[in-house]
Amino acid sequence: MRLNPPSVGHRRLAFHRRRSRSTAGNSIGSDMLPDSAFLRRSIVAVCFVLAASLSCFVLFKAANLARIIQTSSPLRHVIPSFPDISPSGSDEYKLERVLKNAAMKDGTVILTTLNEAWAAPNSIVDLFLESFRIGDGTRKLLKHLVIIALDEKAFSRCLVVHIHCFALVTEGVDFSREAYFMTPDYLKMMWRRIDFLQSVLEMGYNFVFTDADIMWFRDPFPRFYSDADFQIACDHFLGSSYDLENRPNGGFNFVRSNNRSMEFYKFWYNSREVYPGYHDQDVLNIIKFDAFVIDLELKMRFLNTANFGGFCEPSKDLNQVCTMHANCCFGLGNKIHDLRIMLEDWKQYMSLAPSLKISSISSWRVPQNCRSMFYGYFLYSLVQSHHYNSPQKSVEPAKED
Repeated sequence: MRLNPPSVGHRRLAFHRRRSRSTAGNSIGSDMLPDSAFLRRSIVAVCFVLAASLSCFVLFKAANLARIIQTSSPLRHVIPSFPDISPSGSDEYKLERVLKNAAMKDGTVILTTLNEAWAAPNSIVDLFLESFRIGDGTRKLLKHLVIIALDEKAFSRCLVVHIHCFALVTEGVDFSREAYFMTPDYLKMMWRRIDFLQSVLEMGYNFVFTDADIMWFRDPFPRFYSDADFQIACDHFLGSSYDLENRPNGGFNFVRSNNRSMEFYKFWYNSREVYPGYHDQDVLNIIKFDAFVIDLELKMRFLNTANFGGFCEPSKDLNQVCTMHANCCFGLGNKIHDLRIMLEDWKQYMSLAPSLKISSISSWRVPQNCRSMFYGYFLYSLVQSHHYNSPQKSVEPAKED
């Protein structure tokens, strides 16, 4: 049978198909690459080189930035949150964000520290938060409160009971247990606190620092002095807010962020090396007379125990009290016992009609378990005063408030 030869059109189609297969099968190293293919490969190669160079540049800058932060940042001692609670890469619990979320319009935050012993259910933190809820005008302040957790369990509990939490880790130190007064762990905890507060000031935030064993019964801000850089509560108040002989208590203070307060906290923290074995409160009682602080012109005021009282010197008028501190009291169990009674006394007062509150002669039923502890603290204070009494007096003449 005779077959007809393929037409010209079929021959051309077959030729183009063979040519296409031949071209597709050529190796990359072919000398006969089309101009467009060569151009594409050149662009890819250039992009690869640029990407590699950019990556090296970014890594170099990141390493350099980390070195600068490590040596100069005010947060050089602040270690990030616990990785198993706050996942790596998450900034939800980083200090700057936590402070920003909690700050008042003027940049003021309320800070307290907490360890596992004080964070346990039915312990100090529950009483502390309850006082804000039942106080006169204090519930609104909870949104400005930041709890600084000193260990992992305290941080976990904070996440359950409060909205603003930050984990402050100290390498090589376990702050989870109850730190008994003047033990090495207690001293480390107190000085760690001063160092941290210095960092907060350097970040530009004012703060009210409050121990968690202080009950907040009224908004204290109307009672603060508007012209003070540093104002602090007292174990014993002598009658004038200017008198440097007042006995301050580091558990409650209001500090405004400025150059004077930052230099003061730096000096206070560094003074721990000059007075080893002393806690921050003892050192404060020494350096408040120091020539450096005088030359600094720090505006220091002492808060009246009529408004900011404690077991050392209770606020006697419940119509005037803002805070009450379980000071002059050793032992977690003793503190919890007396603080619960104090909260009951306040609830009883708040249940009175307004007219009865004004005429009320209600008084605290505390200290009870803490009463016997007061004398030990008083004797300790007397002994310490002999070590650091100074002939220097207040820079400003005493003025009656």
